[in-house]
Amino acid sequence: MLFRSERLGKTHRTVDLELETQIESLRDTQRKYSNILRLARALTSHFYHVVQTQTSLGECFSELSNKSPELQEEFAYNAETQKTLTRNGEQLLAALNFFVSSVNTLANKTMEDSIATVKNYETARVEFDAYRSDLDYYNAAPKTEINQMKLAETQACFNAKKTEFEKLRSDVQIKIKFLDENRV
Repeated sequence: MLFRSERLGKTHRTVDLELETQIESLRDTQRKYSNILRLARALTSHFYHVVQTQTSLGECFSELSNKSPELQEEFAYNAETQKTLTRNGEQLLAALNFFVSSVNTLANKTMEDSIATVKNYETARVEFDAYRSDLDYYNAAPKTEINQMKLAETQACFNAKKTEFEKLRSDVQIKIKFLDENRV
């Protein structure tokens, strides 16, 4: 209902261009980090299977070195190579898991918390704009007793929504600033 006044052109939307730009940048950044997270998870999964395959290959080469005396040296060398690759792969896998965990926290917890604050800010902005519009209406309306009472009520609601709106605007700015610092 509150959006309807904006859509019908009955009120003007409060716009903070700098903050709106930062919010859009936040949403874009979250989309990019979510894509990085998806790709990193796929890489981690595929690499996990590579490490498992190397482990199996190493075991096969070890068995073959015991069963084939004429190729024992070559199979033993291949078995050791696969074991070394497996150890290094496990270290890389641990690093990938840490990376995935960190990006997941950033994209799905930290950024999502900021996005939730942005949504609350946007709701407060719409409510603020609606009460501002009502206040303008009652200020311009004939000075009847009913209109004066409604003006007083609207002024009180407007002041409360203005305080809430300004607090949420500040919260969004702070969260975006901290998020940028944490991301780096």
